Amino acid sequence: MKEEVKKFLEDVTGLGKPKRREIEIARRVPLSRKFRDDGVTPNNAYLPLIVYRAAIVLNPRFDPAAIFEVLFASNRWQNGWRYTMYGYNHFHTSTHECLGLARGRLTALFGGQRGRKIDLEADDVIVIPAGVGHKRVRQSRDLLIVGAYPVNGGKYDELKPRAIAQATAVARIEKVPLPSADPVYGKNGPLLATWRQR
Repeated sequence: MKEEVKKFLEDVTGLGKPKRREIEIARRVPLSRKFRDDGVTPNNAYLPLIVYRAAIVLNPRFDPAAIFEVLFASNRWQNGWRYTMYGYNHFHTSTHECLGLARGRLTALFGGQRGRKIDLEADDVIVIPAGVGHKRVRQSRDLLIVGAYPVNGGKYDELKPRAIAQATAVARIEKVPLPSADPVYGKNGPLLATWRQR
């Protein structure tokens, strides 16, 4: 509730919210990881998970969540939220998702039960392809994540393993279009180059 009020006030007043030109981005080589269908979590047969470490300079003049929101929106990733990551394995079959860590630390399991734990901290960005399972394992008390979805993605869904027939999930995932831009680096960012190699 506190973050929703803060976001509303920032949108109305502009206080704590940067202009796009005021956001500093560090050039980073993406780390990527593919996950196979494990029989209950479909994952994504073609697109790897992407991690940008320390991609954003979190200027103390601005609210860190607002920095991510402005950056993501400028690159056509919207319909965002401020929260944490759920502590149960879930995935999306109709859209990709990006997460920016505005505060704190997170250890998350990606790829289902046989997946991989990844440690993340403030200023990291992770792009989760449709179908890739994810859940929180540990977090710091101050964790705050900003999530967003590509504007050309499908309607948001949130499914747990076995909540949908595996073949149906895979068929939906294969139809999700590539985003029009990298959420951090825009139209010429490494995300699109990496994902187009599928």
